[in-house]
Amino acid sequence: MIPYKKSTCNTRENYDPRKELAGYEFPSIDLLDDPSPEFSSEYIIETRSQIIETFRENGTEIISIDIAAGYTNTLYEVVPQKGFRIARIKQLQAELSFVLKTNNVSISPIFEKGAIGIIVHNKSPAILPIKSIIDSDEFVNSTPRFELPMIIGRTLTHDNVIIDLTERRHILVSGATGQGKSVLLSTMITSLLYKKHPSELKLVLVDPGGLELNMFSGLRNHFLATYPDSDSVIVTDATEANMIFQSLTVEMKDRFRLLQNAHVRTLKEYNSKFRERKLNPSVGHYFMPYLVVIVDRFSDLEGSMDEKYLKEIVEMGHTIGIHLIVSMQRPSHDILPSNIKSNIPTRVAFRTTSRQESRLILDKEGAEKLAGNGDAIYKDELLEIRLQVPYISTSELNKIVLHIGGQPGYDHAYPLPESILSLTVIPVDLDDRDALFEEAARLIVIHQQGSTSLIQRKFSIGYNRAGMIMDQLEAAGIVGLTQGAKPRDIFIADEYSLEKLLRNL
Repeated sequence: MIPYKKSTCNTRENYDPRKELAGYEFPSIDLLDDPSPEFSSEYIIETRSQIIETFRENGTEIISIDIAAGYTNTLYEVVPQKGFRIARIKQLQAELSFVLKTNNVSISPIFEKGAIGIIVHNKSPAILPIKSIIDSDEFVNSTPRFELPMIIGRTLTHDNVIIDLTERRHILVSGATGQGKSVLLSTMITSLLYKKHPSELKLVLVDPGGLELNMFSGLRNHFLATYPDSDSVIVTDATEANMIFQSLTVEMKDRFRLLQNAHVRTLKEYNSKFRERKLNPSVGHYFMPYLVVIVDRFSDLEGSMDEKYLKEIVEMGHTIGIHLIVSMQRPSHDILPSNIKSNIPTRVAFRTTSRQESRLILDKEGAEKLAGNGDAIYKDELLEIRLQVPYISTSELNKIVLHIGGQPGYDHAYPLPESILSLTVIPVDLDDRDALFEEAARLIVIHQQGSTSLIQRKFSIGYNRAGMIMDQLEAAGIVGLTQGAKPRDIFIADEYSLEKLLRNL
C-alpha cells in the first residue's frame, strides 16, 4: 500500500500520476460474460405483415419497410405512398396497438428519411450484454478524446451511445422501480473502471438503501473517496450524506482557488499544466482526480439534505471535476427542487407509471410508453434518443471488483476535506459533557477504535450529536485529532485507566 502524496520531484520529465500505482492492471474484457442474444425473426416478419395490412386498410400503401431488430424493441421504418397525412399517425397508433395486442407501440415521423418510424415491443426481449459495448471500437477508442467515457446504451439502429461526463455536467436517472436504474448506475461505474486509472478518478458512493452500491466497497483503496472519520466508504445514513455534500463543497472551493492561482478554467487544463511541471507543489498545487458522486435512491434523503450545498455542487462542481449522478424514482419538486434539477440537463428516463411522471423527468410525455427491460430515453441539451441500456450481472461486477481490489493500492480511501461543520471551531466545555459521554468513552476504549459514525451507530443518535461527543472525547485526551481517512489514535489503553481519568474530570 502507498499513501496519497503530492509530487515534489524537481525533474523536467512530465509528471505521471499513474507511477504511484505503476503496476496497476486495468480490468480485462475476459471478466465479462458474452451471452448470444437471439431475436425472434418469426415475430418480426409477422409484425411487418400486420403493419402493411393496417396501413392498407386505412387507405395507404407502403412502398418499403426497413427493419432494425433491437433487444427490447424493433424499429420499422415505413415509407408510405405519396399523399400520406402526418395527422393520421395517432389514429394508426391506436389501431396498431389493438392489432398487435400491445400498448407499447410508438409512431413518429422520421423527417430526414421521409419515413414513419414505428417502434414495437418484442414478444421475447433479449439481453444486451455490456461486453458488446465495452469491446466496441467506439468505446475502445473513446480515450483520450473523452475525459470520462460513460456507456449509456445502444439505439434501435444499433449505434452505441457513449458520452463524456465532463461535457454533460451531471445526470438524473429516473423511472419506476425495477425498470433498470441500478443496472445503469453499475454500467456507468463499470465504464469508468475500464478507462480510468485509480490516480485519475475517485467515486463518492451514497446509497441510503445500503444494497445496490455496496458491492463496490472492495474498491476502497483504489477508487473510493470518503469524508474524514468515516468507518465506511459507502454512505448509507442520510445525515452522513449531508456531511459528505458539505465536505464536497469544501473540496470544490479549494479546487476553485487552485484553478484561479493556476490561471486556468477547467480541471483538464489544470492537470495538463501540472503534468508539464508548470505548477509548483510547494505552494499547494497537486494533481487532482475527477470526483464522480453517485447517489442511489435520492428520495430517501428527503428532509436530511441541506439544499444549499447540493445547489452549489450542481451549479459549479463540473468546472473543477466534480460530477453528480442522481438516481430516484420520481423527481418531484418537493424532493428535487426545480433550481437544482434545472442544473442537471442530462436525463435518462425509464418507464414511468404516468404521463405526469414522464414530464417530471423529461419535461414531456413519452416515458410512460417505454417497454421496461432497460428500455430508456436519453436526453441532453441537444439530443433525445430512445435506447437499450446494457445488462451487467452481479457476478460480472464481483469479478471486476475482486480484480481491482486484489491489487496493491493506496493505504486508505481518498480523503475528502473536513466538512464545513467540522471546520467551525466550537469551544468544548468538559463541565457540560453529553449524557452519553462516559458510555461513548468506554465503547471506544474497549474497541480501541474511535469514530463519530461508531458512536452514532451504537447509540442511535444523530451525526451532529455524535460529533460533539467526539469533540469532548478529544478535549478530554481520550482520542487524538482526526487524521483524514485514517482512524483516530486512542490514548487510553484499558478500562482501568479510563475510569481513573473519568473520576478526575
